[in-house]
Amino acid sequence: MTLWEVAGELSRRMTSIFLHDEKGRRPVFGNLEKFQTDPQWRDLVLFHEYFHGDSGAGIGASHQTGWTGVVTKLMQQSGESRDRKKTEQAVVTVVAD
Repeated sequence: MTLWEVAGELSRRMTSIFLHDEKGRRPVFGNLEKFQTDPQWRDLVLFHEYFHGDSGAGIGASHQTGWTGVVTKLMQQSGESRDRKKTEQAVVTVVAD
């Protein structure tokens, strides 16, 4: 893998803890059903101090975002990169036609 690909994979792994999985559950919430299913709580994403190594569930303080706040920047960059690729593909398709 190139350094850029490694950075992308690390970003994907860190952000996946906070995103809905195929079952609509966020790993960061673990087994906390209120956060997983309650409409008032399910989109209130907390950035914890630590995470369970196997499940991704947030553990430790949730009021001290520390380094995990950087995940929001990774999500933003990922979205911008995806949008840029879609635009580039659309331009290539138009030019090729």
